[in-house]
Amino acid sequence: MKFVAFERQVQGTGASRRLRKAGKVPGIVYGAGEPKMIELDHNALFHAMKKEAFHSSILEMELNGNVEKVLLRDYQMHAFKPQVLHVDFQRVDAKTRLHMKVPLHYSGEEESPAVKLDHCLVNHVVNELEVACLPADLPEFIAVDLSTLVKGGSLHLKDIKLPKGVTAVTHGKANPVLVSVTAPAAEVAEPAAEAAAAPAAAGKAAAGKAGAKPAAAPAAKTPAKK
Repeated sequence: MKFVAFERQVQGTGASRRLRKAGKVPGIVYGAGEPKMIELDHNALFHAMKKEAFHSSILEMELNGNVEKVLLRDYQMHAFKPQVLHVDFQRVDAKTRLHMKVPLHYSGEEESPAVKLDHCLVNHVVNELEVACLPADLPEFIAVDLSTLVKGGSLHLKDIKLPKGVTAVTHGKANPVLVSVTAPAAEVAEPAAEAAAAPAAAGKAAAGKAGAKPAAAPAAKTPAKK
């Protein structure tokens, strides 16, 4: 994706406020050279940020007639208005590995035995994955096929194939769960109902025994007259 930025000459809180009133967004681009203060058209940036690729892929920024490859690293939104307040970009060095969060695109769960046959619920535990790779190897997203999921199963990181040159960054977790399968609500409710009914039945039985009348004592025999 390509966007246009302009070099910002004036800095400071007051200058940034005036930029925003004029429909601009203050920002900065850093890395692989001197940082530069920039400004962008708010509406163009706002609509670009609605696209997933703008957050997870290498962008082409046109600045002063030159095109630089950058990544969106951070942005600040207004507390309640649909307004971008500030944006940060990082220049990309082709020979330096970078860390980036990439979206996971799940598909095929409706055709899986877990859903099609057993009517289970599929939970997407992780929706994006942090990866390390060279800029040329950075994928826009990672496709994950769920068509083989079965009841009681799950999908872990080691179960998926990452693109060439891409490694996952798990921060100490050896093999995190990406997707889990939950049994239908009816099946979960039945054991719970049975477990709840057992103490109640036992209580009723105990109450019945406590309320039972004791057996009458046998009548004393009158001694026969001689």
